[in-house]
Amino acid sequence: MRDRNELPTPRIEGEILSSSNLKAFTFNDLKNATKNFRPDSLLGEGGFGHVYKGWIDEHTLAPSRPGSGMVVAVKKLKPEGFQGHKEWLTEVDYLGQLHHKNLVKLIGYCSDGDNRLLVYEFMPKGSLENHLFRSVCFISM
Repeated sequence: MRDRNELPTPRIEGEILSSSNLKAFTFNDLKNATKNFRPDSLLGEGGFGHVYKGWIDEHTLAPSRPGSGMVVAVKKLKPEGFQGHKEWLTEVDYLGQLHHKNLVKLIGYCSDGDNRLLVYEFMPKGSLENHLFRSVCFISM
């Protein structure tokens, strides 16, 4: 019997990812969408990787020219990250099933060799973390 808090072991990659309602992007798709991951497309970075601004067609979800189509946030995970491939597959599977007005929507993913990327809807006002923990200037008297 499995512990309640333990995630189920993922099935094979194709079975999990093809059963979700997520778009499977190629690495080249996301390179094109983010202008080749150029520094001017970088939105932020953290322990698990970098987040880039990208553009995709609203209907086909194919990469589009910068400034046209739908803006997305592309999270490029570090290959040496703490998360293993099975855990990543499980996370993608669950995130693809979650839909709530207070959650950022996962649009798609890329699993191409050592490259693991997640494509989220773009939040123009920044991350929740920035709003909760932004630095406040204090005036000393």
